[in-house]
Amino acid sequence: MARNKEALVLVLDVGPTMHAILPQIEKVCSMLIEKKLIYSKSDEVGVVLFGTEATENELTKEVGGYEHITVLRHIKVVDGDLLQALQNLPRESVDGDFLDAIVVGMDMLIKKFGPTNKGKKRLCLITNALHPIKDPYEGTKEDQVSTIASQMMAQGMKMDCVIARLTQNMEANKRIMEENDLLLRVFSNKSSTKTVYVESPTKLLGALRTRNISPVTIYRGDLELSPKLNIKVWVYKKTSEEKFPTLKRYSNKAPPTDKFATHEVKVDYEYKSIEDPTRVVPPEQRIKGYRYGPQVVPISSAELEAVKFKPDKSVKLLGFANASNIMRHYYMKDVNIFIAEPGNAKAILAVSALARAMKEMMKVAIVRCVWRQGQGNVVVGVLTPNVSDNENIPDSFCFNVLPFAEDVREFQFPSFSNLPSSMQPNQQQQEAADRLVRMLDLALLGKEEILQPDFTPNPILERFYRYLELKSKDKDAAVPPLDETLKKITEPDPEILFQNKSVIEDFRRCFELKENPKLKKSTRRLLKEKPSGSDDEREALGNGSDAQPMDAIEYPSKIKTEKIGDANPVQDFEAMMSRRDSPEWVSKAIQYMKDKVFELVENSCEGDSYQKALECLTALRKGCILEQEPKQFNDFILHLYKFCQQKDLKSFCEYLASHGITLISKTEAADSEVTEDEAKTFIVKSEQGF
Repeated sequence: MARNKEALVLVLDVGPTMHAILPQIEKVCSMLIEKKLIYSKSDEVGVVLFGTEATENELTKEVGGYEHITVLRHIKVVDGDLLQALQNLPRESVDGDFLDAIVVGMDMLIKKFGPTNKGKKRLCLITNALHPIKDPYEGTKEDQVSTIASQMMAQGMKMDCVIARLTQNMEANKRIMEENDLLLRVFSNKSSTKTVYVESPTKLLGALRTRNISPVTIYRGDLELSPKLNIKVWVYKKTSEEKFPTLKRYSNKAPPTDKFATHEVKVDYEYKSIEDPTRVVPPEQRIKGYRYGPQVVPISSAELEAVKFKPDKSVKLLGFANASNIMRHYYMKDVNIFIAEPGNAKAILAVSALARAMKEMMKVAIVRCVWRQGQGNVVVGVLTPNVSDNENIPDSFCFNVLPFAEDVREFQFPSFSNLPSSMQPNQQQQEAADRLVRMLDLALLGKEEILQPDFTPNPILERFYRYLELKSKDKDAAVPPLDETLKKITEPDPEILFQNKSVIEDFRRCFELKENPKLKKSTRRLLKEKPSGSDDEREALGNGSDAQPMDAIEYPSKIKTEKIGDANPVQDFEAMMSRRDSPEWVSKAIQYMKDKVFELVENSCEGDSYQKALECLTALRKGCILEQEPKQFNDFILHLYKFCQQKDLKSFCEYLASHGITLISKTEAADSEVTEDEAKTFIVKSEQGF
């Protein structure tokens, strides 16, 4: 068996109490096989059904017993026939014995592979465990389970148990359920068995590990606490985004009779000279260049390699910080887990002591990481203690990458605390919102939380795998609708919404939406024309909860900027537009921005400042719409086009046309004299020339 090749036996309960959830079991097993056909096409899978009227397995023929167990498929490499069989599981009428079925599955693996390939053999049991197992000939049921668990360990087998109890009457089977749960715990304690209980179809889809990913360390070495104190650690990925399978280019040009054709498409690139398009430029005559102002600075591969920072492989502790100082939004990329070197008792003890001390003091560690020798970058991250509740699992650390200053994005928004009391929720509104939150709580009283990440599959990926399977059978297959079970991941539960309809209606009534009519003039312009403290001023500002401080929403900045600079002209323009100490700042900001656009266009060198001019012009257009000053923008844009025609700057006109910059029409601003059709034809006219 290959290094990552897995042998799996599915042990499925098809008895009468499983009929309601067999459609979901068919889906999850089909998804498992679909993923294996994509990622692990050499894996081998067998299927055992229990609860069948018929009996068809080798142990029955050899030693007797093991009744109502049928081997649906012997262990073979995955193929389309297996997928078809799992999509049409039989509905049987006999209560099965899951312990006998496990033994049959183990017998299949032992006969196929013997004691070899340890760790690559897996059983997967799916049942509701509601029916009693037979009493053994000798000893107790616990003794029997312990013997089977020991044999599993000796053979290097693992087992996943998915106990699906969705709609069954728990009270009627309480004694049997408790006995079976006890036996399953014996498996978990004495073998490599993972048991998951599911109460919803959604969790069932995510409970079965459908893709086997071998753990691979990204770092093995020292966690350096000081020059004289190191701890041996291994680092694994804890979470990593699952992406779509890579689509490959495929050629059908190979002869149909060629059985060894790979249908591979190879891509070659040729670089040709601008002066002589027929001449191919060889690699030794090509060099990379980087823009630096108006010029391009050439840098050879050797120079680029020499300038790279090449630190030695290491993980070094920089210090400790309060856990409260590391904000959740600082976390970047995937999550890694630091564990002590397996088998190293001193390292395990040191990691445990450090993790427990950090948790007690509410501290986190800041570390500098270079995962491999010659790595071109340094990562700074935070280690969060992960103290284990299970005595068999050692303590560890979770690692998250932290941003550098260049990675942080600062966006200023007005604080809700600065809004007047009339624009903050009253007690009735707050209580309605509280009831809405409680109503949509994912962890309802007495029930487990739904949509847990460990058991929630990606609906987009699952739908893709399903469509790929349909496409393999029929090239003209239509894209299927989203499965109802997967839809529950992307939409609120309709049953919960129906049961709490009154809560939703109360919330809607407390926050009634009203149409905000277009104002002929902005609030600032209206105040400019009315004396301070007049009735008209109060009317313009509005009364009660309908008041809308437009500019506080449109321009969040409160910096008192008095001119538009070169570094951040758009930000300066928005800051000036948001000033409230004088109504003159709007007209000043518009004029300053016009001047800045002219300056950027006139002083451009081969269009190097066109992008910045476009950003300024876009901000100016938005500001003129918000302040109901369309004429100022429309007159300016016409003047700008004529200016570019005179100064032989037609390239800028073409640049604006390609980005759809046009006049402000009546539909955008009521004061505009330009119709929508005129605004649309403006681009065409500008391209043809005035």
